[in-house]
Amino acid sequence: MNERHLGRAVAELAFAADKMAFVAGPRQVGKTTLGEMILGERAVGRYANWDDVVTRRAWAKDPKALLPARAARARGKPLLVLDEIHKARAWKRSLKGLYDVEKGKVDVLVTGSARLDVYRRGSDSLLGRYLHFRLHPFSVRELVASAPASPDGAIEALGSVATPRIEAAAREAFDVLLRFGGFPEPLFAASERRARLWRRGRVERVIREDLRDLSRIPDLARVEMLAALLPERVGSLLSVASLREDLEVAHDTVSRWLAYLRELYYAYEIKPYQRGVMRSLRKEGKLYLWDWTEVDEAAARFENCVAGHLAKACDYWTDTGEGEFTLHFLRDKDKREIDFLIVRDKQPWLAVEAKLRDETPSPSWGAFLSRVGPVVAVQVVATHGVWHERHTQHGRVLVASAARVFEQLV
Repeated sequence: MNERHLGRAVAELAFAADKMAFVAGPRQVGKTTLGEMILGERAVGRYANWDDVVTRRAWAKDPKALLPARAARARGKPLLVLDEIHKARAWKRSLKGLYDVEKGKVDVLVTGSARLDVYRRGSDSLLGRYLHFRLHPFSVRELVASAPASPDGAIEALGSVATPRIEAAAREAFDVLLRFGGFPEPLFAASERRARLWRRGRVERVIREDLRDLSRIPDLARVEMLAALLPERVGSLLSVASLREDLEVAHDTVSRWLAYLRELYYAYEIKPYQRGVMRSLRKEGKLYLWDWTEVDEAAARFENCVAGHLAKACDYWTDTGEGEFTLHFLRDKDKREIDFLIVRDKQPWLAVEAKLRDETPSPSWGAFLSRVGPVVAVQVVATHGVWHERHTQHGRVLVASAARVFEQLV
């Protein structure tokens, strides 16, 4: 069983400070397994799933009944893992009471689907009592390295002229991730047939179960049609008008459905970076899928895989207190574009262009390097064994294999 990097951060940042840990993420990304792995490191603990009738009855009567017996606590500080507890009515109020009474005596880990992220907003009675983490699919570094890189360590490695040492395991990890995705079940099964069955079942459950619970949309079949249209639009500017025409529904309806799919961690959108970009786009974003294997076209799938690795690094570094990291892209009205820009504490930090095989620096680098000025500019390719500098009129661009770049991240 592969260790998840997020487990160490939960223990060191949340539990060490006597705070609860909330872990949200896509369906079947490994949240329950993460909770069980952390629980397995404790001498005393309990796993409680809301879908179990015994858990529901105990929670309704007295949430403290789910805690390990006091006699068992002599063996160490217990851990209570609450899975899908956000399905309970007034769950935040009950959890607040449990935490306030047991603070410092019991560690609490709350895991759940993307709805956990939705419901924690608003009148948050738990404010100051928890830290929120986002669990992403597996990445190259998580498969081959024992710990994630720090932001400074990553930028130093990418900014170095020297070629980093890379093991064959990183190349193999990248190839299997590009083919099967980063969700545990299809990744470790490494079977095309099982991956197709898993993918179909996951999409159906996200829409037929999670979306049904989150919203009151009567026409779920139409939302399934929307989900089927998204893979072919990955990496392109998102046109709600085009989707509206294909689905024959109102513009606001498509926008609302897309918002639900983002809330459910099915898709995510990145926005253009505007500061310092003359004639920049203002509103249009680009859409990517959490499971990039739904994308058939090779170049678009590779770009989505790159987006997934960069988004994971941004979320992990933000959630663990390294700074505020956000993912954008660069594009002006002359249609010059760089696929990704990581912004660190509101300053351009790492620009990344994704090319399936082309090692010649994109002409678009000249339009943005001098004006935006990221610390490092990288053009990643799927080809293995690439790592060299290219100097343009406006600055240095590192052209490198995706496996080598991703091994330096999270």
